[in-house]
Amino acid sequence: MADATTRRTPITTRLTYGWLGLVVVVAVVGPWLPLPDWNTVYDDALGVGPFTQGHLLGTDGNGYDLLLGLVSGARLSVFIAVVAVGLGGLIGGVLGIVAAYVRGRLDTTITTSFNVILSVPNLVLALALVAVFATNVDVTETIAPWRRVFTLIVSLTVVIIPILGRISRGSALAWTSREFVLAAQTMGMRTRDIIWRHIVPNVLPAMIAVAFLAVGVVIIAEASLSILGVGVADGASWGGMIARGRNDLDYYPHVVLVPVVVLALTAICTNHVGDLIRARLDRREARI
Repeated sequence: MADATTRRTPITTRLTYGWLGLVVVVAVVGPWLPLPDWNTVYDDALGVGPFTQGHLLGTDGNGYDLLLGLVSGARLSVFIAVVAVGLGGLIGGVLGIVAAYVRGRLDTTITTSFNVILSVPNLVLALALVAVFATNVDVTETIAPWRRVFTLIVSLTVVIIPILGRISRGSALAWTSREFVLAAQTMGMRTRDIIWRHIVPNVLPAMIAVAFLAVGVVIIAEASLSILGVGVADGASWGGMIARGRNDLDYYPHVVLVPVVVLALTAICTNHVGDLIRARLDRREARI
């Protein structure tokens, strides 16, 4: 049975799970790996290419090892993406489900708020929020790294809330009209219990599917903000590595290509997992 299951699993899916598993493991246990610090400068190996002895993925023009940077950057990039999507899904999910169940003016107010936020391009909205809350009036004053990371998370959470909120609302609208929900209302079950027992478990799979897509979007958004100069500075994340190496692209193209490939693979894999979950959800709903 196990062999049959393995044969039915496409190689692309297995590779996707393997890559995401590797990224998560590196992000979680990276600080405890017996590796030098990511910002160690190797003066004797400036801008060396991949597969150089002692530097598997090479170094940048300043002598920073790219593999060490990827290992360290995974922790921050994954942390920002997971926290932003988690908070955005929680807040947006609650608002969407409540709006779908209560209807009326509350639904109109929440839906209008979602539409207003979605009318602004995601990257522009995040850029504006980060630029306002993570920038000092005195340009000579250094911004604390935690403040920049916190502002990034809050800004990207604001971007995610209406996306997952609309998904949860649309799914909840479909489930609130089902027979078992109407029967629970007829029997006098409390609203809180109906939402928690009958609506949330059925809305959650759809939100999880879109959440995986959102993780890829947030990782790319964080990298974009870093390239624009308002993200994580000093190469502490994958986007920061790209931002730090973009000026050396003519001389050391691998400095940018390596983190770009890692970031792209991660985004593609999260999108693939989201599509798989959505396909299984569609088959499940077809049987109900």
